[in-house]
Amino acid sequence: MTENDHPEISRRRLLGTVGAAGAAGLVIGAAGGAGVTTAVSGGDTAATAGAGGAPALTTVGATEVMFHGKHQAGITTPLQSRGHLVAFDLAPGAGRKEAVALLRRWSATAKAVMSGSAPAGDTGIALDAGPSSLTVTFGFGRTFFDRTGLVARRPAGLDPLPAFSADALDPRRSEGDLWVQIGADDALVAFHALRALQKDAGDAARVRWQMNGFNRSAGATAKPMTARNLMGQVDGTGNPKVTDPDFDRRIFVPAGATGAEEWMAGGSYAVVRRIRMLLDDWEKLPLDRQEKVIGRRKSDGAPLTGGTETTELDLDKRGPDGSTVIPDNAHSRISAPEQNGGAAMLRRPFSFHDGIGPDGTPDAGLLFICWQADPLRGFVPVQRKLDRGDALSVFIRHEASGLFAVPGGPAEGEYVGQRLLES
Repeated sequence: MTENDHPEISRRRLLGTVGAAGAAGLVIGAAGGAGVTTAVSGGDTAATAGAGGAPALTTVGATEVMFHGKHQAGITTPLQSRGHLVAFDLAPGAGRKEAVALLRRWSATAKAVMSGSAPAGDTGIALDAGPSSLTVTFGFGRTFFDRTGLVARRPAGLDPLPAFSADALDPRRSEGDLWVQIGADDALVAFHALRALQKDAGDAARVRWQMNGFNRSAGATAKPMTARNLMGQVDGTGNPKVTDPDFDRRIFVPAGATGAEEWMAGGSYAVVRRIRMLLDDWEKLPLDRQEKVIGRRKSDGAPLTGGTETTELDLDKRGPDGSTVIPDNAHSRISAPEQNGGAAMLRRPFSFHDGIGPDGTPDAGLLFICWQADPLRGFVPVQRKLDRGDALSVFIRHEASGLFAVPGGPAEGEYVGQRLLES
């Protein structure tokens, strides 16, 4: 008898049978409303803690992120090692009725695969794996409201982003009616979710664009560390933290939202940018020049003004020649919240590499994703300043862009977006 004879048996349950002694422990936590459950199998000599207390690789697949909650998963969830971003457009003639049916299907599938279960008609791609920190996050683009007759419910936060001088945007890889972010610590688990959601779209929606990303794998370092991007820079040091007293106010739409944004309570706005890194040009720079472009040491991410990665930038400190130690056009200086009226966003990117061109240059860079309660107060003012004088700008190219309203997490028995579509 196979698992297909008992479809209610989940991948997570199968994983739990690997350890001869069964589950040895259970750790439950929550971040920003997204619960995370980690089951550790015992009786396996390989399932010991890694260096510095990092989780053993055999425990990575057992981590489960909750589908239901105050906020959708995939916003405050720790960075996963594999990601897929995909935008859909509703099919010609499809409207609100079809959108409701689609979001119901997608929500049911997302809940199943995030728990490690195999949905009906499953392909078996990830049959041997656990949930692997899988998250599925859904958002609505500006055009979704036109297609579904909900223009009156479109929030001001979805007003189009302004044009920036450094943009070289491909409209075929930008925007979209619907956006899905998938993240997992196992490539097959992430692909399995992508394939399941694509199949669920059926005749209601068509893929507009799709991008693949990656980060360092869980357990690859002796202790948790801020990720590095493909330029080798520590990337994400200045992120707001969930423990900050104003974190929710900066990142999530408040529960008391009214008017067109009422349905967005507990939600956030995602700005998505495909940023090509001109790595050949960047790698020709000597180390000291690279560090001055960023304003931080490459070795540990600490400011050039001294300290550790988490030390505040000393923007007034000057060197023996009288010039500022962190140059006036350094990326870290220009993007610092104190230089932008306190503007803050939660950056949660993936790196990408889509091959090597005929000229030998890598098509690689950053799938930049940032979250904020209001993109016109978060992303826009910072990007405007970067656009005017960031030393890093000559080494990058913004090739695609999207802005999406990501509603709050669904309660038990709800599907994502229900408070909008059934209002």
